Amino acid sequence: MSRQLRLGAFMRPVSIHTASWRYPGGYPDANFNFADITHFAQKLEAGCFDAFFMADHLAVLNMPIKALKRSATVTSFDPLTLLPALAVQTRHLGLIATASTTYNEPYHVARKFASLDHISGGRAGWNLVTSANPDEALNFGREQHVEHAERYARAREFYDVVTGLWDSWADDAFIRDVEAGVYFDPEKLHVLNHKGRFLSVRGPLNVARPIQGWPVIVQAGASEAGRQIAAETAEVVFASQNNLADGRLFYADMKERVARCGRSPEHLKILPGAFVVVGDTLAEAREKKRRLDGLVHMDSAISSLSVRLGHDVSGFDLDAPLPPIPESNASKSSRQKLVEMAKSENMTVRRLAQYVGGAYGTLEMIGTPAMIADQMEEWLLTGGSDGFNVMFPYLPAGLDEFVDRVVPELQRRGIFRREYEGRTLRENLGLPRPENRFFPNHAA
Repeated sequence: MSRQLRLGAFMRPVSIHTASWRYPGGYPDANFNFADITHFAQKLEAGCFDAFFMADHLAVLNMPIKALKRSATVTSFDPLTLLPALAVQTRHLGLIATASTTYNEPYHVARKFASLDHISGGRAGWNLVTSANPDEALNFGREQHVEHAERYARAREFYDVVTGLWDSWADDAFIRDVEAGVYFDPEKLHVLNHKGRFLSVRGPLNVARPIQGWPVIVQAGASEAGRQIAAETAEVVFASQNNLADGRLFYADMKERVARCGRSPEHLKILPGAFVVVGDTLAEAREKKRRLDGLVHMDSAISSLSVRLGHDVSGFDLDAPLPPIPESNASKSSRQKLVEMAKSENMTVRRLAQYVGGAYGTLEMIGTPAMIADQMEEWLLTGGSDGFNVMFPYLPAGLDEFVDRVVPELQRRGIFRREYEGRTLRENLGLPRPENRFFPNHAA
């Protein structure tokens, strides 16, 4: 069989485009409407998508109120409340939630994701993030955001604790012997007793080992620290390269890093975000994008750019080149990518803001179903990616157009499934079930 695409769907917000809620025919409240989100999840499952992916923030976006009032993302469901509800409305679709390692405790994270994995029958994934929004600190008793390097050091220890808690019980620990009155075998319970630089957690977890062993580990950081923690821990990387040349460089770098960590490169799936607009012709698809971008207010665009750069750009000359941007405590890889793009393409601040304010500067695939399939196939077959995390321009039409028109084209080419391979997210992604580090000879 030829290489197969893996497709996630970026669904929180339901569209990353800041004007999607204003698009004709769209659902203005879709980001906070359970019935609509359920329909979207079921449509994704009909299209054989691997997973429903939820970004998350533990604060309202840090932007001025004049821009914030134009955002549909000020209210949205907590991922670990929404995804268990979607689990009972779907049968095959993976359910990936973001949970911060900076402003959560590992016992909470381990318990919630283990529960989601059981409720969904083995379809949970954890997107491990360190929190880029500095306002999150203010909601958790801190006066300022934790420094970048410290966030990643804590995240690495946090991963060890969470996965250790998931391994608290052997897969066959629960014997439930009714006659003898013995519910579990004490020899198959491990107490973690972790005491580290950042965390002290006794354990054990009060949830049985997840169906998948561990939920699938997802990571999205692209800085040096982010790449290294992904190489050591991640099984899926949500990448941000917006052209094939950069995609190939990132892909090769990550696969090499994984190998150096003693892991199989095949056990890391790299999925760049792809903002997809489908039309009967290229001209029609471009007109849809032009119409959508025309609904972005400049207040929103400037604030979005400020967030991405970690620096207030509202006082800049909008029709001049981007001036030097100082280092900040925000996402370093995101900032650097935009600075380099503005310089290489001689972009004014206004043009860069419009670009970011729409689809946040991600990879764009705009055209007919065949043209989009061509691009996806090229990335897949030339070392650019293992698939994509698809971003829809507006809902529901953007999702329907992709599932009804692009998916059949990918299937016709033999690079995307016609039915799910297994029952768990790991099986569908081609990932192994991790061995229990404390009970290696007690497989389920």
